[in-house]
Amino acid sequence: MTTNPPKVPRPGGRSARVQAAVHAATAALIEEHGRAALTVPLIAARAGVTPSTIYRRWGDLAELLADLAAERLRPEGEPAATGSLAGDLLAWAEQYAEEMSSEVGLSMMRDVVAATGPGPDGRSVPSPCAGYTRAQIDVILARAAARGEPAPQVDAVMDTVVSPVVYRAMFGPAAITGERVRELVDACLRAPAPPAP
Repeated sequence: MTTNPPKVPRPGGRSARVQAAVHAATAALIEEHGRAALTVPLIAARAGVTPSTIYRRWGDLAELLADLAAERLRPEGEPAATGSLAGDLLAWAEQYAEEMSSEVGLSMMRDVVAATGPGPDGRSVPSPCAGYTRAQIDVILARAAARGEPAPQVDAVMDTVVSPVVYRAMFGPAAITGERVRELVDACLRAPAPPAP
């Protein structure tokens, strides 16, 4: 386990400035006019770049929106440290569920999902958002290991806690409740550890 977020290359120099300008222009235009009014030429004009720059870098509007959403979903810091695995995981899961169930969180997840196409094997290409989530869980589990607490594997947390939160936010009749998040965390922590390979 690692306590560092995944290394996702960020563009440098002019490329970074273009990305920042296009992201800022896109966010401002969404705020001012709504998503339905967005076009690549409109974003390009606001960002001070040509439409071909956007098409070359992102391919289409859906990819640009997914990139902006993934950047916004990138955690700004490590999860809160409460002193125990149960406390850390619950605090993180409650915040995660609240953020993903919000209108902003739902909109960003939809953008990421809409732009996720099949890879060479026909399966969906993993979103960087999954890497961000795994890295946050890694931090929590590494803290537990340092304290000598038994801890589940990252995949167990992803399957038992993260997946139901995202599924309910995206497809459920209602967002997941705080009580249900606590039940999921408890179930994850009570599950027997998989046998060592």
